[in-house]
This record gives sequence, structure tokens and C-alpha cells, in this order.
Amino acid sequence: MKGPSNKSALSVSNGVVRPPDISEESIRLHKQKRRKLPSLDEFLEGIRTGNRIMLSQAITLTESSLPEHNELAQEIIENCLPLSGQSVRVGITGVPGVGKSSFIEALGMLLIKNNRRLAVLAIDPSSERSKGSIMGDKTRMEQLSAEPMAFIRPSPSSGSLGGVARKTRETIILCEAAGFDTIFVETVGVGQSETAVHSMVDFFLLLMLAGAGDELQGIKRGIMEMADAIAITKADGGNIARAERAKSEYSNALHLFPPTDSGWIPKVMTCSSKLNKGIDNVWDTVLEYMALTHHNCHFERKRMEQSRYWMYETIDQNLQDSFYNDKRIQQMLKVYERKVLQGETTPFTPARVLLEKYHKRRWIKISNGKRR
Repeated sequence: MKGPSNKSALSVSNGVVRPPDISEESIRLHKQKRRKLPSLDEFLEGIRTGNRIMLSQAITLTESSLPEHNELAQEIIENCLPLSGQSVRVGITGVPGVGKSSFIEALGMLLIKNNRRLAVLAIDPSSERSKGSIMGDKTRMEQLSAEPMAFIRPSPSSGSLGGVARKTRETIILCEAAGFDTIFVETVGVGQSETAVHSMVDFFLLLMLAGAGDELQGIKRGIMEMADAIAITKADGGNIARAERAKSEYSNALHLFPPTDSGWIPKVMTCSSKLNKGIDNVWDTVLEYMALTHHNCHFERKRMEQSRYWMYETIDQNLQDSFYNDKRIQQMLKVYERKVLQGETTPFTPARVLLEKYHKRRWIKISNGKRR
């Protein structure tokens, strides 16, 4: 008698080998397509006609750290410059939790109803450790981001605020060339970026929250002095009385500051994005300021001063980039950094030596170039 068989009655055939989901040829062609950038003329035509894809690609070029991208980006910006400068540029800042996104969406929807084209450039906070960024503005402004007359572009600061601020100013030029007549620049709101943003906008709006303790202790004098207007947000429900009290306190505080160069007296108002209350007053204030500064020529003087400021800022940033990107300097930095950490030298001596080495190397390169 035969024993039980170990073979199963069920068997699985090898079947047909499954082909890859995407062929290697498709991947190769896709990579080639991705690497090919539009030409300068294609970029300019796309931006002038309001092509959002071309505008987004051009902005990405300005944010890139690749030299070939920077070269093309600067050509695009130079050609777009004659088409720029006609918008109203508004900087918007405020402490975290003040409701900047809700306010911008409420004001943005009001402007779109008045047939204005709005670009929102949000400088997003990035982690110093991970270099990651929340980039949540589009999800917080769902209604505004769906509007064809609005364009929202978050930019991660990546720990280099000066760099992203300079690129934001370049982005303003591109957006104006694309036909956007109103530009909002939203800052991080923690006291790091206000000065940079103030130097690229016409009107600086500070949003404040009432009922969160001593209001005047929560802001810095420098930010108050930069503000052309203060809006107390969330003035609704049981917070109305606190908002009015905060409005009175801020108004009294502003009277202690010296007169502005523009001749403008900063205003304080209350608003509610939830009830859409007081939002129109904010925009009327912006228009009133623009009318005054155009009339007394402060607007033109301020724009020229800003251009000069960004010329020097760009020089400083490029010198810094050139220094830290020098391969020889990078090697020497590691050696001197170790010596400083081990207490073998002061921080100042290596700094002086490295700068002397850098300038000497640059001079040799320039001299060799001339001899050729």
C-alpha cells in the first residue's frame, strides 16, 4: 500500500512574465523632455500672454542655484523689466495665528470682483535643520487659488532669507510682466523678513490680533515704524470689544513715532475675514496712500531707493556665494573651523586669512585672463 503523497492537488503555473509599468525608452524620452528648457523667446511670449506654466517655470529658474539657469533667468528678467512697475505692491505681515491667509483670501476675492489681477507671493518658513517647508498657502486659500485671475506662489526661505527675498523681488517683475496689477508679498511673520519685504513693496500692512495679552508687548518697535497701516483681525463675535480697545492702543502708540518721509499718517482699523467686514476699508486705505504718494512724488523716490538697495544687496549676496563656492576656500574652511572649535585660534584670524587667500586667488585668475 502506497503512503500518502506529498504533492498538492493545486499547482501554480509560471504564467507570463509581467512587462514593466513604464518602458526604459519612455523614461529616457521623459528625461530628455524634462531637461529641455523653453527658449528665451518662448519664455517671453508665454509670460506676456499670461501663460501660467511659462510664468511658473521662469520663477523656478530664478530660484534655481544652477549657473545656467541663473543666466537664462536674468535674461528673462531684463527683457520683462520694461513691462513691469505698474502694479500696486503690498507687503503683509503679522504674528503666527493672526489669520494672514484668511485675510489675504478675503481681500483677494474682493479685488478680483473689482477686476484686478492678483499675485500672492508667500515667503514660507523653512526648517533650519531639515530645510523642509510647509508650503501650505494654496491649501489655506482654497477659494482664491481656484480663481483664474489669481496666482499664488509660495517660496521656501531655506534658511537664506536674503537670497529668497532677492528672488521674490525678481518674481514681482515677472508677475507684473504677466499682467498682474496687484502683488501681495506675505512674510514669515516672526520678525525675520519684514525689513527685506518692506524694501520691495509700496505699502506695508501689519496684521495684529486682539485679546491675546498685552498687544504692545507682542511686536517690535521697528515693525511698527515700518507699518503704513495696522489691521486688527478677527474683530467678530465676543472679540469686537477687545479689537476696538487694541485699535485705540495702537493708534496712541503710532502717535509717538516721528513723522514719515511720505507725509502719510499710518492708520489703524479692525476687520473680520470670517464676516468679510472691514476688508474694503483696508483696500481703500491702500488706494488713499497710493494717491498721496503719487501726488507728492514719494512713490517714485521710494521705488528708485529700493532699486538702489537691491543692487547693493545683490552684490553682497553674489560676493558671499562666490566666496563659499570656491573649492579651495571650502577645503581651508574645514581646517580652520576645526582649529577654532579646538581653541587653537580665534575666529578672527582665520576669517582674515581666508579673505586674503580668496582675494589673492581672484586677482591671479583675473590677471591670467587678461594675459590670454
